[in-house]
Amino acid sequence: MPKQSFGDIACSIARAVDVVGQRWTPLILRDLFAGLTRFEDIRRDLGIASNILAARLDDLEVHGVVERRQYQSAPPRYEYLLTDKGRDLYP
Repeated sequence: MPKQSFGDIACSIARAVDVVGQRWTPLILRDLFAGLTRFEDIRRDLGIASNILAARLDDLEVHGVVERRQYQSAPPRYEYLLTDKGRDLYP
């Protein structure tokens, strides 16, 4: 059964859950808050599959929670930095 989206509900908590409530996303945010920014460092720390991590980070980028920056061109490698919106999620 597909997950129901809360994005259209007129409630800030429901909309936040829609963005950060997916499996693994809170742990990814925890690592970002702790200073891990590089994809491979986060993947290694969490033991998460690369495709799942990439999907969660893409979703966070689409919602303006993280910003992706390239730090190496060959092969291309990226780091993920919390935006102001992302830092506002810190308790």
